[in-house]
Amino acid sequence: MKKNIGKTDMIVRLVLAALLVILYFIGVGKLLGLIFIILAIILVLTALTRTCPLYYLFRTDTLGKK
Repeated sequence: MKKNIGKTDMIVRLVLAALLVILYFIGVGKLLGLIFIILAIILVLTALTRTCPLYYLFRTDTLGKK
């Protein structure tokens, strides 16, 4: 799968993942905390690989032209 996440999108995903991890450690409840950690992992993985499967399905690209 080709890269489809731009720099701004990547930064937003990493910041959002960090916020979700912080909420987990603050103690939001077991189920909600687990959901937050899973979402954070997905956000970090998509940010680091700069590939989002949902963007691919909807033919969206925030990478822009090179």
